[in-house]
Amino acid sequence: MRIRVNEHIVLKELSRGDVADIFHTINTQRSYLGAWLPFVAYTKELTDTEAFVESVLHAPDKKREYVFVIRYDGEFAGIIGFKDTDKVNRKTEIGYWLSEHFQKKGIITLCLKKLLQLAFKVLNINRVQVRCAVGNTSSSNIPKRLGFKQEGIEREGELLSNGSFADLEVYSLLKSDFHNS
Repeated sequence: MRIRVNEHIVLKELSRGDVADIFHTINTQRSYLGAWLPFVAYTKELTDTEAFVESVLHAPDKKREYVFVIRYDGEFAGIIGFKDTDKVNRKTEIGYWLSEHFQKKGIITLCLKKLLQLAFKVLNINRVQVRCAVGNTSSSNIPKRLGFKQEGIEREGELLSNGSFADLEVYSLLKSDFHNS
């Protein structure tokens, strides 16, 4: 699946062909990405990224999630996708990360908006959640900008690569809250 976000941004469903771009970005931006993303510390070799991609591609149909690479003017910029989808209760979480070189362009905000359209209009999801580490204001400003409600703090919800636990801000948006503007 491909989703055109605007003239610069395309979301392309994750494939094996994306492994080198993903690993290169992680490997060359370890301190930047690793500040908030625990998986960076465990992504030491190209084979680690290959294993991640294979786990997404080979998930059983009932557990399969839409995960997209973000391309900006054809260049790999990051990843955004659904995770932990509960089809029975029609809820999901969206996670994302972006290369340092593409920050401050509104890319994730635009991409998240497109995934909200997919969730609410096509996948029949009723509730979308985003969780961001307390202090990661660049990330937490995104759901705020899109009208998500802050539900609270998940205490020590994520183990960071430095061995400390981060509290997570939890945001949600309901289908009834969504305005497709």
